[in-house]
Amino acid sequence: MIAIIGDVHGCFYTLQSLVEKIREKYPDISIYCVGDLVDRGNHSFEVFEYMINEKIVFTPGNHDFMFYSSFRDPNSLMAKSWKYNGAETTLSSYKNRLDRLDEHLNLIASSPLFLNLDDCFISHAGISMHLAEKLPDNFLKNQIELEKILREDLFEQDSIIWTRGKLLNIGKLQVVGHTHRDNIFFDKDSEVLYIDTTAYGNNKLTAVIIEQNKLIDTLDEKTFSDDISKNSSFYV
Repeated sequence: MIAIIGDVHGCFYTLQSLVEKIREKYPDISIYCVGDLVDRGNHSFEVFEYMINEKIVFTPGNHDFMFYSSFRDPNSLMAKSWKYNGAETTLSSYKNRLDRLDEHLNLIASSPLFLNLDDCFISHAGISMHLAEKLPDNFLKNQIELEKILREDLFEQDSIIWTRGKLLNIGKLQVVGHTHRDNIFFDKDSEVLYIDTTAYGNNKLTAVIIEQNKLIDTLDEKTFSDDISKNSSFYV
């Protein structure tokens, strides 16, 4: 049994409260996150520090990679897209804290694109049906090769951090974020659970409890007002 948290987007106080709820109800549970830790909300820096201190494993999202690329690969398309996708609040949160930037960027680079666990398959946006032809037979059993294929062009619209199209049924439950919803949504045909409930949009941050590919429980936290940028708006 595991807990998985949706897209955080700089909503630190909301995240902290939700994790406390999870641990109160499930004291020894392992907690994961589908990424997009940064941008839009006010506290991206604090979110990263909290994830490190609480040992919460995450699969990086498109916003995390744009943030990373802006410092490590500034001429890339990923980096150039960042300024249109909520970079201002992230930069503001790192003011006078740049001594921690390298560790946070290294964490993005070293975190896996997916987590193929016994209970489910976790990633930011999911494995698109358009990737089916690229994937070898029994690809879930060869995770090194799968990671290599999925990293080939992360900026493509059907990549595991960007896709919003129909996802491939991989024979086990996929738990993903990225696609904004008011509430969690289960696509039965693809066997995909969408858990980004738009915390930065003054809705809520959601966590799901999963055991052996089944949804056991749902916990959520209404977005704290201190987490939301006054000028926030919906982007990609």
